[in-house]
Amino acid sequence: MRLESTRGQSPPVSFREAIIAGIAPDGGLYLPIDLPSVAAEDLDRWRDLTFPSLAVELSRRLLAGEFAPEVIERLVSDALDFPAPTIQLSPGVYVLELFHGPTLAFKDFGARFLARFFSHLLADRGEQATILVATSGDTGSAVAHGFFGVPSVTVVVLYPKGKVSRFQEAQMATLGGNILAVAVPGTFDDCQRLAKTAFLDSRLARLHLSSANSINVGRLLPQSFYYFASYLAATARTADRVIFSVPSGNLGNLTAGIIAGRVGLPVRRFIGATNVNDVLTEYVRTGVYRARPSIATISNAMDVGDPNNFPRLLALHGGSLEELRAKVWSTSVNEQETREAIRRVYETTGYVLDPHGAVGWVAAERLRREQGDDQPIITLLTAHPAKFGDAIEEELGFRPELPELYRDWAIRPLLAKDLPNTEYDTFRDFLLSRRA
Repeated sequence: MRLESTRGQSPPVSFREAIIAGIAPDGGLYLPIDLPSVAAEDLDRWRDLTFPSLAVELSRRLLAGEFAPEVIERLVSDALDFPAPTIQLSPGVYVLELFHGPTLAFKDFGARFLARFFSHLLADRGEQATILVATSGDTGSAVAHGFFGVPSVTVVVLYPKGKVSRFQEAQMATLGGNILAVAVPGTFDDCQRLAKTAFLDSRLARLHLSSANSINVGRLLPQSFYYFASYLAATARTADRVIFSVPSGNLGNLTAGIIAGRVGLPVRRFIGATNVNDVLTEYVRTGVYRARPSIATISNAMDVGDPNNFPRLLALHGGSLEELRAKVWSTSVNEQETREAIRRVYETTGYVLDPHGAVGWVAAERLRREQGDDQPIITLLTAHPAKFGDAIEEELGFRPELPELYRDWAIRPLLAKDLPNTEYDTFRDFLLSRRA
């Protein structure tokens, strides 16, 4: 696989080079130049595969020539050893549960895949690296757990202090070891700005910085796998088309779905469902991209005012707004609508949506109501509802139970370091002091 920068000012690289670098030298994001094709007969042959086995098959197609088949099978089988079930809640209406990994969020798919391949490549090179990641919630915990204990890797996770749930903070700030959680006195956009600036700072070269955000293409590719699995679960024949409703913040999940479509997934349309941080929705509606400070919501992993995957999403559509509109329909869902959906879905089906899934659900309902599209529609559920126990309890009167592994989270000591301000020089000096 060859990849090029979205800015077009850097030479093409291999997948191996792209995941180690994270970001291109020109500051752009790596995007595959040539993707393999999956044919209808391939999909028919894969219908009875488990999710891990399907992930291996797709990885072999995408990474042919980059890694030996036995290496791909070993790394992918280890990384993606949990299910991604699609559940029908009513005729033609499905949810895709992406919270069965170790940190109960969809970010586990990309983080664990990247960690295995990253570690494999570092071992081949005999090198060390520092993974720098900014998070608005679930990315930090997924990356921290994915790389925890991985030799030759230090992970620095930036998160906005007081703007992630207590459980999310505990997941990334109680590990210690090679995981350093840093609480930033600002917003997610401040965290993302600090990380992006650091990647381009030559003074930090000795830290060998790389990214595990969805900036890193190694995170995006495995996220495309569960779109295939869900399509196969919700359809009976490859002539069928489906719609995916994707809760969208940094746009990595939506971008991965578009990549799946380019490989051969039979998708009629994607819904880019945003909360009140509606940068994508505004762009699709008006053609104007307007970055601005993010607004805190109960769907906090979507609280992004300058989505870092937007250049990839636009590049995948040739920079054409009309081409993007033909494939992506977008709508914004406010807090009241999100809360009402949590209550309504539970009252009618007994199913508990987390706030992010509720945003996707409302968007799916809106598309059907406004456009009369009756194609099967699948809403991505990106996090376990128990991760947002306060919000769920406010709406339903009870707290969803966490899996046993995490029931002691509230008594685990926080090991995070506090950054005194959001100035880049302060952060740079902090990083250098940790590796003095």
